Amino acid sequence: MANLAFDDVITAFAYKSDKELKRSKFLYSLMGYPLFVPIATRLTPFLIKTRLPFVKNLMRHTIFKQFVGGETLEQTKVVAGNLGKYNVQVILDYGIEGVEGEANFDKTTQAFINVIEYAATQPNIPFISVKVSAFARHGLLQALNEAPRLRSGIHDHEAQEAEWDKVCERMYSICEAAAKHNIGVLVDAEESWLQDPVDRLTMEMMEEFNTEKPIVYNTIQLYRHDRLNFLQLSHKIAQSRNFILGVKLVRGAYMEKERSRAEQKGYPSLIQPTKEKTDQDYNQALVYCIDNIKHIAMVVATHNEKSNQLVAQLIIEKRLSLDHPHVHFSQLYGMSDNITFILAKSGFSVSKYVPFGSIRDVVPYLMRRAQENSSVSGQTSRELYFINQEVARRKAFQKK
Repeated sequence: MANLAFDDVITAFAYKSDKELKRSKFLYSLMGYPLFVPIATRLTPFLIKTRLPFVKNLMRHTIFKQFVGGETLEQTKVVAGNLGKYNVQVILDYGIEGVEGEANFDKTTQAFINVIEYAATQPNIPFISVKVSAFARHGLLQALNEAPRLRSGIHDHEAQEAEWDKVCERMYSICEAAAKHNIGVLVDAEESWLQDPVDRLTMEMMEEFNTEKPIVYNTIQLYRHDRLNFLQLSHKIAQSRNFILGVKLVRGAYMEKERSRAEQKGYPSLIQPTKEKTDQDYNQALVYCIDNIKHIAMVVATHNEKSNQLVAQLIIEKRLSLDHPHVHFSQLYGMSDNITFILAKSGFSVSKYVPFGSIRDVVPYLMRRAQENSSVSGQTSRELYFINQEVARRKAFQKK
């Protein structure tokens, strides 16, 4: 039986100093106040635009240190090295969003390639994360998402075709570099009105680069009621075209935005009717992937203890190696240490998802993390519960 001790706070926080643990306690205590996250997510982007030095310094020593690996690749080396001491690997994410213009898209593409080349020089960075909307115009993705002939690959305007060809070339160059250096590429999910062309492009890259081993992974958000079926359909396509399907399974990241847009536009929301239905589909997706583990490689990207426990149990029941090359667990840096470090100690392949970039660039990421964390029932209080336990334990130990 895989009975993982996700309440083992000694293992969970061994990598944190007393000072770091107290900072985590302070941040999660703030995030526990109902009005803190809504106010902070509105105010912080504005304050960053003021370019006042104290604003950046405040962020750098608080929320930035908790959830971000550093402002440069070199700074992430300290975080990666510390995690590596506990057999925890790293997924590097160049945390840039919202850039515009062809020149900036090319620059971002080269930045992703630089991250891949850097990861290849490090002992415990097997994956990087990329976002297609970081090198493709949102308007283009939405137009292609809505195009009636999208699936044939033919679009209405030559200008759109030329622009899309550039996006495909950028994606190919990223995946080609990843294959050359044996680094996995996790393609982030987008909002539903941008997602179809991203899915299609990612599948094309899998067909090209996943013939012998998984290099490219698509992200599937199971809080959408159509994604379990999409996973199964993707698997059938992969089988018919003889490549390994790579998937990162998440619950989802844009729930409030999705519901709001559906209501405004007057169409049925793609979001599951209940949290229970999301959990059900997510766990069914895990079982499906394990049942087809020879042809599917998955990243189990969740903070849900039961889902992580389920995969661990299935691995043991099917007598797979604990560090099977097609199964990798992951949690966000700064969150759910009780899951990450216990999985690593037990012998499973697990990583922290570590963003990096300038404070200005990663603010959108940080605000989304704060919103997600506050929207998941009990997440903040659970983080704080474990932190308080370890703080109290250390105090008691020091008094002896």
